[in-house]
Amino acid sequence: MDLDLQEKIAFIAGSSRGIGLAIAQAFLAEGAKVVITGRGAEALKQAETLLQAQSDGSRIITVQGDLTQEAGITQALDKARAAFGGIGAVIANVGSGTAPAGWNLSRGDWNSALEVNLLGSMALATRAIPYLLEGGGGSLTLISSIAGLEAINAPVGYSAAKAALISAMKSLSRLVGPQGIRVNAVAPGNVLFPGGSWERKLQERREFFEQYIRTEVPLQRFGRSQEIADAVLFLASNRASFITGACLVVDGGQTRSF
Repeated sequence: MDLDLQEKIAFIAGSSRGIGLAIAQAFLAEGAKVVITGRGAEALKQAETLLQAQSDGSRIITVQGDLTQEAGITQALDKARAAFGGIGAVIANVGSGTAPAGWNLSRGDWNSALEVNLLGSMALATRAIPYLLEGGGGSLTLISSIAGLEAINAPVGYSAAKAALISAMKSLSRLVGPQGIRVNAVAPGNVLFPGGSWERKLQERREFFEQYIRTEVPLQRFGRSQEIADAVLFLASNRASFITGACLVVDGGQTRSF
């Protein structure tokens, strides 16, 4: 299937490794141009080197910075526009499942979870919409989690923030739909990639977590970053031109609710 992504400009927040990097690779494979971002200079350089080996380096630009803060977001979007002339797809791969467990959370714990997993993504969305409007519309895809859909023993602050992100996506899609901007979310399940949280968990308690996956996930395996990237590419493509306000679950069947 031709996704008609040739020459589309994709701005991918949080793309120096894992799911974000896989999204960038997938866009490049479809002939798009990509803007990759990350906080760490070394990881971002490694990602750039990997992507340049895959494609023409002129189709890649990198921006180092904190893409949860307004100043960093605006700087990155301006650099993308200056380099490529516009932005057609924005992917907010922002967040972290690292959060305190249990119920006895301080206000600081809650603020941290919301800042990282909700407010950062929405700050990017707010500032990216004018850039999408400049090109006559486009797509905005937020990376949430199945923890935002069901209780799956994830930290409560993280789960609540990801649920709020899905709700915000739904409302935002109605606000900007008339201007030609589609807003959707992808909710990954358990995705294993180098340097990710699942790699660390398996190093600590491999037998326990492998049994958990066999029990909880009907496909009985971890997801791959590329499988999340494929879902993101579809939602950003013209093949999804009548899809907005949707949350696409990619979890191997783990969630049970309708």
